[in-house]
Amino acid sequence: MALDATKAPTTPHPRRFPLATPLRLGRPSGIWFKPALSVVASVAPPNLTLLALGRLDLAMYTMAGSLCALYAHNRPYAARARTLALVILGMVGGLAVALLAASLTTGAVVLVTVGALLAAAQKALCDATRIGPPGNVVLTFISSASLFAPQTLAQIPGHLALALAAGVWAWLVGMAPGLLRPHGPERRATAQALNAAAAYAEAHGGDGRPHSRTAAHAETEDSDPHPHPRHRAAAAAAIQAAWQTLLAARDPRTRRALERLVVRAEVALAAPADTDPERLRAWARELTGTGPLPQVHDPAAADELLGADAELAAPARPLWQRLGPLTPIAVRTALGCALAGYASLALGIGRPYWALVTAASLYQANLALTWSRGIQRVVGNLLGVLLFAAVVPLAHVSQVLLVLLCLAFNFGAEALMGRNYWLGSVCVTPMALLITEFARTQQPGQLITERVVDTLVGALVGFLAAVVVTNRRSGDRVEHALTAVEGAHERTARLLAEPAPVPTALESARRSLAAALADLRATVDAASGEWWQRALPQERVVRAEQAAHRTLAATARRQGLHRSTSVEGIRP
Repeated sequence: MALDATKAPTTPHPRRFPLATPLRLGRPSGIWFKPALSVVASVAPPNLTLLALGRLDLAMYTMAGSLCALYAHNRPYAARARTLALVILGMVGGLAVALLAASLTTGAVVLVTVGALLAAAQKALCDATRIGPPGNVVLTFISSASLFAPQTLAQIPGHLALALAAGVWAWLVGMAPGLLRPHGPERRATAQALNAAAAYAEAHGGDGRPHSRTAAHAETEDSDPHPHPRHRAAAAAAIQAAWQTLLAARDPRTRRALERLVVRAEVALAAPADTDPERLRAWARELTGTGPLPQVHDPAAADELLGADAELAAPARPLWQRLGPLTPIAVRTALGCALAGYASLALGIGRPYWALVTAASLYQANLALTWSRGIQRVVGNLLGVLLFAAVVPLAHVSQVLLVLLCLAFNFGAEALMGRNYWLGSVCVTPMALLITEFARTQQPGQLITERVVDTLVGALVGFLAAVVVTNRRSGDRVEHALTAVEGAHERTARLLAEPAPVPTALESARRSLAAALADLRATVDAASGEWWQRALPQERVVRAEQAAHRTLAATARRQGLHRSTSVEGIRP
């Protein structure tokens, strides 16, 4: 592949901030209904119980625990149990800080400051632990709203107990599907990897027919290992996600069977022209439901699986090491949320936490993504207040209808969020406005006005804070990621040059190179969306990626996976 067109510019490209692109709808998630049903099952019993007791004013505290059911739907159930427990503890901990602050002071400036610091801590921890959607936004929404709820020290234990009890119920709801499909998340992740690999193989021209692999053909394939970069990036990301899911699984028999299928997806990535995409898709279809797992008997994959076991036993990076690179994002969040809240107070808005939460929801990996999220947030909220205006007369008919409408919007928000954030926000906004009606009936016109103003203020001030706090470290992280890829590539190539390398050592080196390559691509993507920084070493990045892809393909062939004739779907 010629590299002349990819040489790094002497100055950074100007950043474009499109208006229409962020609003494009994506395809719905394959499990869109799971978080939607889970949140309804988690929220309904506590709210209906409080309604029966005539204490719907306490629903904000039970909602804190109930909304934890939104998390960890892609994780195996053993890992989900731990993750949900940590989310619940984090939610209750943030709520405790907010309630304590609210009971000690009524100073709005102090409360906004506390809310901004909490938002920054929640953002950093959620990103460092890769907790997944909905990330820090739900935690920040609850803690920020609680800061401005009337509170006394004597009430705090009871309110925290309500949140914790609802959180325990949310944990049970989140774990309940495991009774029917105990290995559902692992099977889904593997199916997604197979489908993504099939799409790449199809784009590459794979048809399952035998191909004559002359030396010239092999050289051509190796020199241009990813002629369809979009499909290859998607397949590599899906395979990496599948490995991460399987490494969190604890049933060795199921994990081993699924690992063999992920190995086939990796082989398809290394040798797409020799791959039968339909066979990969057939395996993916067999993983749906609760039927028997496809059996792929491939003795050549034994080293790959030993490598996965070694990675499973490897210790995770300490949390403090993962938090370090997130400092600019945390500073952006703290500054943006604080300034948005102060601006709302200056305008005389009674609920500055709405502006604070809007700012907190914006911050993504880089400035370009933050801009896109801001557009999505504004459009979704403005449409959402129109929807609220349409349904609020119905909500005022009775509290039963009020609760039912909130449940409907809960379902809609999670069902639509996967297609685009703004579409889900169309349901989130009326739900949040209706929650304010739990304690007492509000004036719809005032609610709508305040929500619109706070949305605009939060989005504008939050984005300006992101512009001011430039992520200068992004370029350094690209350098570090490049060094890691080059070092992993050198180690793998050195092992390949040996006449008889230790299989487990070769597989460990290959997996390290694959992980470093995925990290490099994510780091470059994040840095490319920043501004006011030095030019990225694009030519060096392309060369490192090409060399790594060639070595990964050579490693697969050396391990014998590529030549295996015992498995349908890969032809010699």
